[in-house]
Amino acid sequence: MATSTILSNPQVKFGAVDLSGWCTSAVLTRTVTALSDTVFGNTSNTFTAGLEDNELTVTLFLSYEASATYATLAPLVGTKFVVTVKPTTAADSATNPAFILTNTYMATLPVISASLGELQSVDITTMGGVYSVDVTP
Repeated sequence: MATSTILSNPQVKFGAVDLSGWCTSAVLTRTVTALSDTVFGNTSNTFTAGLEDNELTVTLFLSYEASATYATLAPLVGTKFVVTVKPTTAADSATNPAFILTNTYMATLPVISASLGELQSVDITTMGGVYSVDVTP
């Protein structure tokens, strides 16, 4: 029987800073570029793996307190860094893998998103980076 996982306590770290307490959504997408290797005589297109083009999009509540979202993210704009996303805060394991992007790049940072009567939140997107999975405790 198929099972579903309900994530109630995922962990999101930008470098060593845990921003899970401000995060409401995280989507890490691993993409391997398809390169055509179709040749004369083929009757259909065929492809081979090219470079990876990974991406992470997180939705975070904005806070300007020390060690919160803005203070953590502002220095990362235009730099490469490590980001880690896990299903829970428990130790890494086969059932709680740490998905890691090393040398991912953040080009933009929305610094304010203000609407009357609503909590401020922004979507942060990082591009590229080497994808890996850690299952060792």
